[in-house]
Amino acid sequence: MAVYTEVPDDEMAAFVARYGIGELLAVKGIAEGVSNSNFLLHTTKAFYILTLYEERVDAVDLPFFIGLMEHLADRGLICPQPVRTLEGSAVGRLAGRPAAIVTFLDGLSVRRPNAMHCGEVGRGLALLHQAGADFTMQRVNSLSVPDWRPLAEQAGAAADTVSPGLAQRLLAEIAVHERSWPQDLPSGVIHADLFPNNVFFIKNRLSGLIDFYFACTDAFAYDLAICLNAWCFEADSSFNLTKGQALLAGYESVRPLTGAEVDALPQLCRGSALRFLLTRLVDWLNVPPGAFVKPLDPLEYDRKLAFHQRVTGASDYGLKR
Repeated sequence: MAVYTEVPDDEMAAFVARYGIGELLAVKGIAEGVSNSNFLLHTTKAFYILTLYEERVDAVDLPFFIGLMEHLADRGLICPQPVRTLEGSAVGRLAGRPAAIVTFLDGLSVRRPNAMHCGEVGRGLALLHQAGADFTMQRVNSLSVPDWRPLAEQAGAAADTVSPGLAQRLLAEIAVHERSWPQDLPSGVIHADLFPNNVFFIKNRLSGLIDFYFACTDAFAYDLAICLNAWCFEADSSFNLTKGQALLAGYESVRPLTGAEVDALPQLCRGSALRFLLTRLVDWLNVPPGAFVKPLDPLEYDRKLAFHQRVTGASDYGLKR
């Protein structure tokens, strides 16, 4: 979440009035994240989240995202619900961009997750995968292996200004995955961005999942690998085995991994680290002028990638088999 686009007060009030959710009392920009412009709305009825979809989100994907949130909520997963206008539309336009309003969830994200949080996230991720099993719409992962080389080329030689030799290291790593990316794993709807700022807790219990705007159809174990990267490393880039054990055990308490998924997990973790290294690098090098956003450090994922390159098997992440 972030704010790239400021919206005049009168335009904001007129847009909100179309939804029948009460009179707009206050608006606050949300500074976290790097993808869309997000605002907390306070109306006379309740709190809501308004999202303006910036360049990384293709407007043609919005029916998938909106439909997915409605589908998951219908199956008991706690996630934001799209709010429709009085005419029944879930997507409008504001400040020249596609926009939507969703319900506000109670709870807080955690900056320093412990093993209990990791266990909750693992279980919540598996429940998400189960709840999406009968969702009929599909969306190709637009940030998977075929997209990594173009991202590296977009960064180009400027990558070396972030870390000496990074440009060549990226190309070498991409080549590894282009040759041998795991195929035919159990797949379906994945969140693809379940970082701590996208998970809410109340008293250490998971209370909701948010920000489904990278959701797509891909391997479940790849989603799990993204979570291992996002939740189980310490500030010094060391992998916390206890957190890994908790996250994996939480996931398998709902959906046990297949043998093929277990075998693929090290490469999936390595590939997901590369994906976030690349997108963070491009964002780091291309922050829009005047954007109310702090780009995330790409080298955090360079260090995580180095760890995964040394891994010999899923047990190194805490998987007990």
